[in-house]
Amino acid sequence: MTTAFNSLPLSAAMLANLNELGYAAMTPIQAQSLPLILQGQDLIAQAKTGSGKTAAFGIGLLHPLNPRYFGCQALVLCPTRELADQVAKEIRRLARAADNIKVLTLCGGMPFGPQIGSLEHGAHVVVGTPGRIQEHLAKGTLKVDGLNTLVLDEADRMLDMGFIDAITAIIEQTPARRQTLLFSATYPEGIEQLAARFLKKPARVEVESQHDNAQIEQRFYEVEASQRYQAVAKVLDHLLPTSTLAFCQTKIQCDELVAFLKERGLSAAALHGDLEQRDRDQVLTMFANRSLSILVATDVAARGIDIAGLDLVLNVELSRDPEVHIHRIGRSGRAGEKGLAVSLVAPSEAPRASAIEELQQRPLNWKNLDSLKNNATERLRPPMITLNIGGGRKDKVRPGDILGALTGDAGLTADQVGKIALFDNQAYVAVERSVAHQALLRLQAGKIKGRSFKVRSL
Repeated sequence: MTTAFNSLPLSAAMLANLNELGYAAMTPIQAQSLPLILQGQDLIAQAKTGSGKTAAFGIGLLHPLNPRYFGCQALVLCPTRELADQVAKEIRRLARAADNIKVLTLCGGMPFGPQIGSLEHGAHVVVGTPGRIQEHLAKGTLKVDGLNTLVLDEADRMLDMGFIDAITAIIEQTPARRQTLLFSATYPEGIEQLAARFLKKPARVEVESQHDNAQIEQRFYEVEASQRYQAVAKVLDHLLPTSTLAFCQTKIQCDELVAFLKERGLSAAALHGDLEQRDRDQVLTMFANRSLSILVATDVAARGIDIAGLDLVLNVELSRDPEVHIHRIGRSGRAGEKGLAVSLVAPSEAPRASAIEELQQRPLNWKNLDSLKNNATERLRPPMITLNIGGGRKDKVRPGDILGALTGDAGLTADQVGKIALFDNQAYVAVERSVAHQALLRLQAGKIKGRSFKVRSL
């Protein structure tokens, strides 16, 4: 099977753009699905996060777009706002080859009014969460009568999160002649029923969902259920990771573990469904910019998180679904880097461990917890500190303005400044711990883009 993008019937501009973006060769999911997508076929693709699926459907949905028709021609449904933002960003990059393609995100947790305003200006591609898309359709602010392509991304998670009715209601309002592309990491019965009802003679593509053993090293430790949190601390004290994504089964377990770790002087925060959107944005931003060391999350809350350079995935408790386990550990070892996943297994979880072994078709790598040495001579503090600025996109603040204020008046060098994340009404910037106090005082006393904003350290 050829993996060259120029083997596909794509425009010269798109091929040049792919080359510029560093897309050297197609990933397995792209090589198997793109020829079918470009022929207009409906598709069910089973592929994990990080397999290149976004580019596969992104290239596919841009292909038939008419830039001169300012109506919604492609609709992508995602389970979470984070994933919707990531998908929209990727489609915008892919769309640079064409003239002025407008990509809009419509997600819950965001004000409704500005979204209506954006829709009035027209959008070629809409990416959003099912609940909010359904609301816009009901209000008549989003029209899909000119839709060519419907994409259901991470369909299994959307069903897990209870979106089946919303998805059904949305699909029923789209034209029958549309192309439907369904992407899912697992293929439960609910997906099969959805596909049978709404897809026309779909082609099925399944890409190797196992992780290469050489890429992600897995270690399993047997623990007593009552000693689970102590075991987490033991693993962290031994490995000293800079960034850890720890998975728990419940929101309560997340909060308990965070409290336990904080008591030990570790930098930890929880990510689960009870968080307000603003708090969720803040936690994810701090984890991504390395000012938060340990993110403790439930499976549903962690959907769509793609953090580069993750040192450790830690399963505080084994998932009941072996495919979810594969999905969890796949967040380590991204982009060709080696990854490490550690799983704690209580005696009652032995059947779950056996199910993982069966799915992976190789023995699990069991280790002894007592063999772990405590290497923590001092508490590991995150290398960066986040400063929160009380102004954002709506105040016309751009990343360059913040960088300019820090490297100008505040006297920092550009390499002492980390990631800058902009939201509607606020911004977050990471700075090296050693200069954080200086940066905070200077920003509080100075101006960004000629204006004074509230600045605080998180």
